[in-house]
Amino acid sequence: MKSRNYAGISLLASLAACNSATAETVQKNSTQAPQKPNVIVILADDLGYGDLKCYGAKNVETPHVDKLASEGIRFTNAHTVAATSTPSRYSLLTGEYAWRRPDTDIAAGDVKMIIRPEQYTMADMFKSAGYATAAIGKWHLGLGDKTGGQDWNAPLPAALGDLGFDYLGDLGFDYHYIMAATADRVPCVFIENGKVANYDPSDPIEVSYTKNFPGEPTGKDNPELLYNLHPSNGHDMSIVNGISRIGFMKGGGKALWKDENIADSITVHAIDFIKQHKDEPFFMYFATNDVHVPRFPHDRFRGKNPMGLRGDAIAQFDWTVGQLMETLDQLGLTENTLIILSSDNGPVVDDGYKDKAEELLNGHTPSGPWRGNKYSAFEGGTAVPVIVRWPQKIKQTGDSDVLMSQIDWLASLGALINARLPKGSAPDSYDRLGNLIGTDKTDRPWIVEQSMNHTLSVRTKDWKYIEPNDDPTTFMKAEKIETGNLNVPQLYEMEKVSEQENVAEKYPEKVFELQTILRQVRNKRIKM
Repeated sequence: MKSRNYAGISLLASLAACNSATAETVQKNSTQAPQKPNVIVILADDLGYGDLKCYGAKNVETPHVDKLASEGIRFTNAHTVAATSTPSRYSLLTGEYAWRRPDTDIAAGDVKMIIRPEQYTMADMFKSAGYATAAIGKWHLGLGDKTGGQDWNAPLPAALGDLGFDYLGDLGFDYHYIMAATADRVPCVFIENGKVANYDPSDPIEVSYTKNFPGEPTGKDNPELLYNLHPSNGHDMSIVNGISRIGFMKGGGKALWKDENIADSITVHAIDFIKQHKDEPFFMYFATNDVHVPRFPHDRFRGKNPMGLRGDAIAQFDWTVGQLMETLDQLGLTENTLIILSSDNGPVVDDGYKDKAEELLNGHTPSGPWRGNKYSAFEGGTAVPVIVRWPQKIKQTGDSDVLMSQIDWLASLGALINARLPKGSAPDSYDRLGNLIGTDKTDRPWIVEQSMNHTLSVRTKDWKYIEPNDDPTTFMKAEKIETGNLNVPQLYEMEKVSEQENVAEKYPEKVFELQTILRQVRNKRIKM
């Protein structure tokens, strides 16, 4: 795919109108279509359980996502593995709990690749089954082979795709057009097949997370240059597009993104990929920036929602989903395309910028009925919307309250395509395909969840146990989020979704039972 220049893009304005998966062979599933289905994973960023109209959202309309839900299954008890982005995405793509690794915390923009080339990924699995594969949008799992040592002016070693040399790494993606980290972290450029897209040789790129470059303005020292957004806490380093970021950056020129065009840019690349591979099975990992900070949507959406920029960003995400759905319809691919839509973790309202997200909620509850938000050990950190549509096979649409974790998606999709996974791969992922497509309403017996400070929880259908921890922080003041941290065991009855009454002392036998599960999971001595 050829790189495009999206400075001042209006390209899409017209579009807007118009059992363990380790060494064993994953069992053949009777629901597999004669023709391999296309698979699209749509992963929003910081989108909460309560942020979509079909999940009860107030003050925002999401007609395209709602339509997707009406034509498929809307899951009401589905969970990410972690309450923050990097570990959540790592687990989804590898089928391994991120907490088994020491280097999977929220990644800076210059961290080396966290998923190493020798690891087996969801993309590897699809590629081995004859699929064309792509990663488009937010990556946030590191690039290059050395932290802080990337040369952003040359091809990056250990990139996502095979650039012709084994040592450059191959994570299974034939094509990628990605953001290195998050929109609030430098470098503020897209990476296309291992190189900076629209690279400007007249303005070479330098990146540092330790010190600024001489003469470069920052949000802290030069607030007069912040013509789009001002920070509320942190986020006051290098300035790109009138918005200050985390980290320091110099150069970029025409390669620098404009925040208002990010959704357009990734969407058009996704549409191009679908069109180019319409005659063969394809897998696309499509990770949007919305509704992560800084929230600065295209002016088609900005100022249109009563909740301000965060509401505008939700509407923009919905539009993006609609563009993909429309493309599938136009190409006659809808019937045999499996779409899984979800989020990487729970929501956060004020996350570092003065965008009035908190002041303009007006009764909207981003976490829905759950306590806590992004970062938290409470359910609001990991309970997310999940919608699955596959018209050819999912005939019984509606809601499902089956207990589900994203950790199982690798093995489940492996079952779908009859993949054989290498020994040792996806050690924590189990085949729960029946849950995904609605043929099996049996709950996962337990799921494991991770908060920002690595506190682990065990969730069953009826109970939740949060392990004690010594982190004194019980409330993140800047983000106004309860962490769920206590130095004593916590046990909650999950028929009461609010997680208000700790009943650990009342039910010690249940605490012991869930502690045992967690210990056995940690030690890899439990099978589902």
